[in-house]
Amino acid sequence: MKIRAVVASLLSIGALVTSINVSANEPIQPIKAAKVANADVVELGKMLFFDPRLSKSGFISCNSCHNLSMGGTDNIPTSIGHKWQQGPINAPTVLNASMNLAQFWDGRAKDLKEQAGGPIANPGEMASTHKVAVEVLQSIPQYRAHFAKAFGSDQVDIDRVTTAIAAFEETLVTPGSRFDKWLEGDKKALNAQEVEGYELFKSSGCAGCHNGPAVGGALYQKFGVHHPYKTASKAEGRKGVTGKDTDLNVFKVPTLRNIELTYPYFHDGAAATLEDAVKTMGKIQLDRDFNKKEIDSIVAFLKTLTGDQPDIKLPVLPPSNNNTPRPVPF
Repeated sequence: MKIRAVVASLLSIGALVTSINVSANEPIQPIKAAKVANADVVELGKMLFFDPRLSKSGFISCNSCHNLSMGGTDNIPTSIGHKWQQGPINAPTVLNASMNLAQFWDGRAKDLKEQAGGPIANPGEMASTHKVAVEVLQSIPQYRAHFAKAFGSDQVDIDRVTTAIAAFEETLVTPGSRFDKWLEGDKKALNAQEVEGYELFKSSGCAGCHNGPAVGGALYQKFGVHHPYKTASKAEGRKGVTGKDTDLNVFKVPTLRNIELTYPYFHDGAAATLEDAVKTMGKIQLDRDFNKKEIDSIVAFLKTLTGDQPDIKLPVLPPSNNNTPRPVPF
């Protein structure tokens, strides 16, 4: 029995060493499960994420554009805002967004907390104001009780609102993908075509920008390195933040985690399929014309990046009352 125990222990150590070595030698690392520091703040943040009363219409919530049933996005080229306004840019996924160096395509928000306050007061999105959003929440005794439980007092302000939403969004990570299992040593997790696609992904230069645990999100890059990208979109990228001409069409590199779920692709949502996206990226970013076999292999690899989706139980939101500011949907 002792010999068996020793052998089992050695095998376990060998598997661990293999896992560490595989991950260390690759440009991509496995995603780790989220660690919740304050469950009460996270639960409050979940309620706020799903509450459409933060919008002027009482109809649009964070989940409207970052639908957790659809890969953390809305699967349309650009999002729909207040009074059916067309958004200026494709909604990036909220899944694994905590791994980004900044938020929004142009990186204008330094973190999830700063990002969370933007859409609430944006006239083209939720179209409310921070003042009105706070008044709505403050008017509801059950919400004040949740704020007291989460923060120690029932004070409601925009700082606490965005802190809670960000805390919830930080839990929206997706470990457990087949690719992560392969990285951790399970060589049966990927088939030959998928491995071939990953090797091509690395050798052709895709991993130069799409690397790390999120397979992206860690740097800015010009969209159209070798050839200009033709689009009707007016989005300027980092130039809109810095004012520098050299930052025109420089965008945050998006994460490729769960990429098969987050179509359509690019900041203008113009690429309807992964095949279209890979073909375009090969040409304008790498000056390479991928053939059909190569595209199919890369796409097969990209689909292995889909991880375990957040298992969310929808919150039951407390009702408004006679003192709650009324929505203005039309």
